Amino acid sequence: MNAGTEAIPELLPARMLNEFVYCPRLFYFEWVDTRWADNDDTEAGRFTHRVVDEPGGHMPPPEAVELLKQVRSFRVENRDLGLIAVIDRIDAGDAGVIPVDFKKGRPTPEGEPWPTDRAQVMVQAVLLSAAGYDVDHAIVYYAETNQRIVVPVTDADYDEVHDLVSAAREVANQVKPPLPLVSSPKCPRCSLVGLCLPDETNALLERAETPPRRITPRDPDHRPLYVTEQGAFVGVKGGRLVVTKAKEKLADVRLIDVAQLCLFGHVQVSSEALSRLWTHGVPVLWFSYGGWLRGWAQGEPSRYVELRRRQVIVHGQGGLGIACRMIAGKIRNCRTLLRRNSRGDVSSVVEALGRLYSQAERATSIPELLGIEGTAARIYFGELTTMVAPARSHLASGFDRDGRTRRPPTDPVNCLLSYAYALLLKDIVAVCLGVGLDPFIGVLHRPRFGRPSLALDLAEEFRPLIADSVVIGLLNNGEVDSHDFIIRGRGVTLTQNGRRTVLRAYERRLDQTVTHPTFGYKISYRRVIDVQARIMAAVMIGELPDYVPMTTR
Repeated sequence: MNAGTEAIPELLPARMLNEFVYCPRLFYFEWVDTRWADNDDTEAGRFTHRVVDEPGGHMPPPEAVELLKQVRSFRVENRDLGLIAVIDRIDAGDAGVIPVDFKKGRPTPEGEPWPTDRAQVMVQAVLLSAAGYDVDHAIVYYAETNQRIVVPVTDADYDEVHDLVSAAREVANQVKPPLPLVSSPKCPRCSLVGLCLPDETNALLERAETPPRRITPRDPDHRPLYVTEQGAFVGVKGGRLVVTKAKEKLADVRLIDVAQLCLFGHVQVSSEALSRLWTHGVPVLWFSYGGWLRGWAQGEPSRYVELRRRQVIVHGQGGLGIACRMIAGKIRNCRTLLRRNSRGDVSSVVEALGRLYSQAERATSIPELLGIEGTAARIYFGELTTMVAPARSHLASGFDRDGRTRRPPTDPVNCLLSYAYALLLKDIVAVCLGVGLDPFIGVLHRPRFGRPSLALDLAEEFRPLIADSVVIGLLNNGEVDSHDFIIRGRGVTLTQNGRRTVLRAYERRLDQTVTHPTFGYKISYRRVIDVQARIMAAVMIGELPDYVPMTTR
């Protein structure tokens, strides 16, 4: 039995049977894992229900049903049946009562209710009948076409509802969710398609012959809000976040357009703004003035308890297979970046990285894998500046001399790399929180106090793809120069203008689209990070056998 089934409510909502008929996997996600996402259809449905969501009227007892006029938003339950429903409206009929269910769309081309809608209204009829009311038919009202479809209620329908409830509870008691529908026309319109990844999962499991359909991000217009102005204050007014300093307004953005709030250095945020952000599922991340990720806060954590439990199990077992594929993916991406962008002869280095890529896939222990990764990093960083244009060599000379240095970075290239890596890490932390993964429990980076090990694991394959690529682009395009850096003792840090320049370049890179090597569709790097985290979750939950890293050719 699923470890989480003890927490499954005793009463099964009629709406969940609607989801079960539509897709058992959707039912499992929403009822067992309590995962939810809105889309245009769910918002439209909520608008359609606005009239009947407000309770109204009085429901007389069965023996006085002749007093019934009309009741809205009536809650009825039966513990023997294990069912509960909130009926949109109940009308008086000639021989009893009539449950009326409101739907935003239209009926089938044949003028019949959709199977999902019929199942939901049948549950309502069964519950009313069990409460002693006579019900000989129900009505499904479709708002788009303004049609009332009459649904007869027979004894056979009652048996069908009982069988449906038994089947739904059997699925709910499974350890893993049902597999996705294969090439179904239902999937693109589903609000959870971005969480479920039906085509991607089927492609990795080799269950589908057709190529995956492109995913559209649930909130494509959402972007992080970066506040780098020291002494700034972030508040909320109406539905907008307002950034001020000394009573001067610096920024004013709609709350619904904010994916993350990122605060650098001495920046304050009001408790009301925090509350509103968390209500919208927006994490808040704090950075040091120099760009180190210091911590984050979110609202209610993910209810996907089974995933966190499995994540702990995978961590305890070592997670070597996942770690090997991550590092192999990183080495392959480093090799590709050098091969594409180096201005010198790096054929021997590319060949050496190819051998290390193969060795990483076959590593038999974490120490062996770390040794391979360390060797690959040393070779790669030794050739990093061959990708920098000669005209920018004055910024790369320190890196050529000292190699990769971190705390503090001792030259402009190291400074840019550290800043870009911190930005990448915060995005992966935010994605992990959204998926339901614990950023601290990894498979490669050993857990230490305050270190987001899993986020660091997932960042490996993206370092060359996103962060290193941003740094090389900034240097070669002349977007940063010596005046964008400050030397303090042995360390080098970015100026305020330099940080803003890096932030703009980093966001541009995330918005850049690439053909996904596994799924074949065009997708932004921003969305790729989300997909990879969900693949990781599917591997940990046992739905996919192997982690497949994101690599480019």
